[in-house]
Amino acid sequence: MSPDFQLDGPMKARRIVVAMSGGVDSSVVAALAARTGAETIGITLQLYDHGAAVGRTGSCCAGQDIRDARAVADRLGIAHYVFDHESRFRDSVIEDFASEYMAGRTPIPCVKCNMGVKFTDLFKLAKDLGADCLATGHYVRRVEGEAGAELHRAADPARDQSYFLFATTQDQLDYLRFPLGGMPKPAVREIAKELGLGVAMKPDSQDICFVPDGDYAKIVRKVRPDADTAGEIVDLSGHVLGAHKGFIHFTVGQRRGLEIGGQAEPLYVIRLEPETRRVVVGPRRALGVSAARISGINWIGGHHSGPVSAKVRSLAKPVPARLEGDRVVFDMPEYGVAPGQAAVLYDGDRVLGGGWIEETEAAELAEAA
Repeated sequence: MSPDFQLDGPMKARRIVVAMSGGVDSSVVAALAARTGAETIGITLQLYDHGAAVGRTGSCCAGQDIRDARAVADRLGIAHYVFDHESRFRDSVIEDFASEYMAGRTPIPCVKCNMGVKFTDLFKLAKDLGADCLATGHYVRRVEGEAGAELHRAADPARDQSYFLFATTQDQLDYLRFPLGGMPKPAVREIAKELGLGVAMKPDSQDICFVPDGDYAKIVRKVRPDADTAGEIVDLSGHVLGAHKGFIHFTVGQRRGLEIGGQAEPLYVIRLEPETRRVVVGPRRALGVSAARISGINWIGGHHSGPVSAKVRSLAKPVPARLEGDRVVFDMPEYGVAPGQAAVLYDGDRVLGGGWIEETEAAELAEAA
């Protein structure tokens, strides 16, 4: 299973930069790149304070991860450089994460990280180093189409990361390579094991690398001291059912943690109202969404018209939809759609692009009209 870096000419005359996070995926990419005969350079971005990062596991670009990446580079006999991007990561990803939560939105920091720190900054570093391409360990496929490079879902649906890469620009895609997109994870670990890489059985990183213990509230509270501002929990008619201790404890679709008893049916968070500090709850059917307005639309390979499939959560399956201006209209009510998330559009396995969900239209209201 050798990668196709789509480079012309002798490999020994080429240079490949590999984004190395310290995990097994990027380590195998570095090994596959070195196998081509190209000069291979590993780059790791330090995104955390070294003291706070030491000993962390299940994260990415932390103290131990940097040491793991360096050890892999030494094992492969390739150059390895570490660049300090802590302040850039804090300002563009963590600060944004906290602000989104405080605004009652559901943030996706992994997309913001790819849009900025990872792809934009690594792209520049790789160019400055004179590399012919930048290779990463993402599970997506880069396919040469009639009009140029296309972004496709990974061969293994369970590992597909295309949702997080919808904001990739065409220029970036032309330069990027994803050697693992057609491989299952066990095969990747097997390659690492065969090469004697110490990260062969290293656990996968967390979905949100800077929240290793899953306590989002703690992170937001550290950045925004006013995050624990209390408010009311109300039903869809505005009747007060209880109180909450801060928006940071809730996301749309959440059922646990409401601490409201005596109701005829289970209640879910339907929306968050930052102006009034209210958490609005209701039955599951009220979560149904008929359409969503999106902003910051990014097209990969040009604008697309006609039917599409849309994915509104990283673990959701794409569903039939159509794009009407800046509105994604679902063929059937979609659940768990929240402002702050991304709506990623597909044509089969091909990623067409996507945008940020700004507001949703309730299916119940659409049916009533």
